[in-house]
Amino acid sequence: MTTKEQEVYLAAEQLYHKNLDWVTFYRETLGVDGIVRKVFPSKEDMAAFEQCREYEAIQLMVAKLRGRGNLLPQPQEATRVITVRLPQSLHDSLRIEAHQMQTSMNKLCISKLMQLVDGQLVPTDVLAKAQREAEEAEEALEAE
Repeated sequence: MTTKEQEVYLAAEQLYHKNLDWVTFYRETLGVDGIVRKVFPSKEDMAAFEQCREYEAIQLMVAKLRGRGNLLPQPQEATRVITVRLPQSLHDSLRIEAHQMQTSMNKLCISKLMQLVDGQLVPTDVLAKAQREAEEAEEALEAE
């Protein structure tokens, strides 16, 4: 464990033992202005930290706090709603998975959103735009 990893983990552990609600704990540790982002500000530093066992331990702390379910977030943390368009088959799969895990779809989706995702598995708008432009250029050449 490096000094930075130790610093972040120990700060998270201290917060965890304060018996905070999960939202406050998340905000103070992994949130935009949390300790993790302050210590690992670059995309590369953050990606490296996300591969460490200390990051996994902090994620486990969040999960344990979420499991308590009886502590309400501090009033300073607003709740936001997003709308996600997804195919019926994916919606059905999530509904069944939530039922099997004996939880709500909302809790399941929040858990999934908090997990690491390999960047190669996320299509980017930049790539899609470049691909469309290449296809349009190819069609224009064929039309000539």
